[in-house]
Amino acid sequence: MRLENRVALITGAAKGMGRDICLTLAREGADLALAARDVPPLEKLKGEIEAQGRRALVVPTDVTDEAAVERMVAKTLEAYGRIDILVNAAGVTGPIETPVQEIKAEDFRFVLEANVLGTFLPTKHVLPGMIARKYGKVVNISGTSGLRGYKYRAAYSSSKWALRGFTRTVALEVGPHNINVNALHPGIVAGDRMDKLCREKGKKRGWTPEQVHQEYVNEMALRRVTTSQDIANAVLYLASDDSKNMTGQSVTVDGGWDV
Repeated sequence: MRLENRVALITGAAKGMGRDICLTLAREGADLALAARDVPPLEKLKGEIEAQGRRALVVPTDVTDEAAVERMVAKTLEAYGRIDILVNAAGVTGPIETPVQEIKAEDFRFVLEANVLGTFLPTKHVLPGMIARKYGKVVNISGTSGLRGYKYRAAYSSSKWALRGFTRTVALEVGPHNINVNALHPGIVAGDRMDKLCREKGKKRGWTPEQVHQEYVNEMALRRVTTSQDIANAVLYLASDDSKNMTGQSVTVDGGWDV
């Protein structure tokens, strides 16, 4: 197993791609700390991971609250003694199909805090231990909207561009300590979030959700939507030593949407 005896801390672990990332890393031998604000799904996930013979720790956390993040890291270190892998998967979508002049300042701020501050704080507090041990893997979940403009999604796109710059900068700082920092850019991923996006876009355009969905598919070179398991497989690669000489990179998994 590629992650035998590794300890991984995953934010945004409760549902969607975060959940599949956790199950995939556990299958490859990692023990996990599961962080999110919604506790019942974390407890359910903990049971599934333990059924695989791996350990799982539930650490309810608001990743925009520095004191809560410090407690999250401290509890993980108390339970496992170290953190080898950090996956920053927590995030929000923000306003959908909304021109920039119609976005409320508080909504823009909320997206930046959740997606950017919520990646910065776990990274800040996990890195000292990785630096001390001269080993670490950090994977930031960004998005293809951090590679191109995304009309009517200014808050979300801004946050994902920020994550790309953050990833590259931190990679330069901690590379001498044998720590890899990479960004993973999913495209549209099948699931509740995509369903909501199609509904909201369809409502504003006067389209059906199915028409919006098909528009996305038609823009993809492979003509198929990415699954959360596709993302989990890419995270596994970046979290393992298979990618030991990759850092500061933007890895895109989107079915060819950004080609």
